[in-house]
Amino acid sequence: MTVLETLFEGHRDWLTFTLAKPDSTPGDRQAYLPDGSRMDMTGSGILRLIPALPRDNARLILSAGIHGDETAPIELLNNLVTGIINGELEAARETLLILGNPPAMVAGKRAMTYNLNRLFNGVYRQPGYIESADAGRARLLEKTCHTFASGADELTHYDLHTAMRPSRRERFAVYPCMPDRELPEKQLRFLAAADVNTLLLKHGTDPTFSSFTAWSLDAESMTIELGQARPFGQNNLSQFAGVDSCLRDLLAGRKPDPGVSASVVDIFEVVEEIVNTGNSFRFHVPDDAANFTEYPPGALIWEDEWHSYKVGDQPESVVFPNPNVPVGDRVGLMVRRLSSPSC
Repeated sequence: MTVLETLFEGHRDWLTFTLAKPDSTPGDRQAYLPDGSRMDMTGSGILRLIPALPRDNARLILSAGIHGDETAPIELLNNLVTGIINGELEAARETLLILGNPPAMVAGKRAMTYNLNRLFNGVYRQPGYIESADAGRARLLEKTCHTFASGADELTHYDLHTAMRPSRRERFAVYPCMPDRELPEKQLRFLAAADVNTLLLKHGTDPTFSSFTAWSLDAESMTIELGQARPFGQNNLSQFAGVDSCLRDLLAGRKPDPGVSASVVDIFEVVEEIVNTGNSFRFHVPDDAANFTEYPPGALIWEDEWHSYKVGDQPESVVFPNPNVPVGDRVGLMVRRLSSPSC
């Protein structure tokens, strides 16, 4: 049997199979590639690549589709898998590839019942979530990543997204800062080579997928936003040539080009995480505000019956503004420019 028949039941590629059977639990399936590498499917939208001759014991997690309507990163990962299967792409690093939310991908929706990217770091165990299919998916992805990370000398995770709205900085990344960890220059050079020229430093744990792998698995993790969300088939993947090339280098175990300067990446830090506090909550950011819309010192951003938030003595920008979230969920972030990339 061919790899496509063994793993994808004859469907033309990983994405087509996943969309056809989003709720399937295929069990462990294995297929050997011509170079002796092995590809395992351990669940819907989950593939583990085990190279025949790994360059080292550094491992890589690449994920997309945690939000089902963010299709360009999904198509990028699918193309990587197709390239590996066809022998067009060198794979020398053990890699876990994840399409995060297959039911939402089929529905063309950001989420099904709950926002999957707010359920990690154990949030899925909380009452109200624990019995949902979304909680089950978060639990499965955490367990899968724990198993994959065991024994690795080094772990890197890039969770690829596209944004709900336009952005004054089209491509940007969010780096979970951890105590006693310095932001590696190689991560900045990766971003620069991938044409992602803005980085946000986020302190403290979050319920996001990249925060989970950073805090629970000690991974070098980032959420990477690659532009605005569009339906399947409406993405111009040539716009993502930089990140595609960098991911291929990672899979092959190649290091970032030392000639790429990290200085082209602008650094911001998150200074306020805005949360919907309830009926009296008021968000003073227009519904059509783009990511990285800047506000001057003293500008009122949000208020409720007890508290308010105004921009400090330096300008701040809003990122991920979305007031239409349940009570307790994130409405947005306020970020401030930094002169040096220090956590």
